[in-house]
Amino acid sequence: MSKNTGTGTGTDGPPDRVPDAAPDTPRGREGRVRWRKSAAVAVPAVLAVGAMAVVMAQGALAASFAVSGTSFQVSSSKLSSKGLASYVQTDRSVDGKGHPVALLGIGEATLTDICQSAEVGTPLGTVVFKLTAGGPAGEVTASNLVIDGEDLDGDATFGTAQIGRDASTLDRVDGVKGEPGKFGLQAGDIEVVGVKSHAWSATGGNFRLKGMRVSVGLDGEKCF
Repeated sequence: MSKNTGTGTGTDGPPDRVPDAAPDTPRGREGRVRWRKSAAVAVPAVLAVGAMAVVMAQGALAASFAVSGTSFQVSSSKLSSKGLASYVQTDRSVDGKGHPVALLGIGEATLTDICQSAEVGTPLGTVVFKLTAGGPAGEVTASNLVIDGEDLDGDATFGTAQIGRDASTLDRVDGVKGEPGKFGLQAGDIEVVGVKSHAWSATGGNFRLKGMRVSVGLDGEKCF
């Protein structure tokens, strides 16, 4: 009977094991090259994502997305903040249509309550999407709140106002700056009572919506 030495192809022993490629063989070097190529592609992507996250946290990308074709309502009984910055810009929807807005950057915002509503067309008819929060449940807060509004109503009190400042030099709210040469304004502490606005977008960091409620209905009521 033949004896399997472990290096042949006999049937009396386990099949021969193919050794892993040594690091210095062509196959081993190929594996290292492929890994290095993957790393070379992945590292810049990770850095880009990290940088974007930082910029978004500062509010600089607040209005960089395409808006829907319908504005919505935002209201609050009272809004207060440690700073405000504003300038005029144009939001665009996916069809390329432009919507002129006053971008309102609000620093550390505190609202007694908040209501947001929008009319949305559906196969069943026009429904009202509505979000409310605050009131008896407690205050609503948001850092670097940015509202792209076409109007704003309310009774306002603010200090240290600078009207007509170059939009590129605004510094009251992190990340809220316009193009050089454009009209801008900013102020210190502000308080607005009876806030009502038609807006195209609203973004913010670290929203805290106490008592939040969302409703959708054919017979729903808008904020105002």
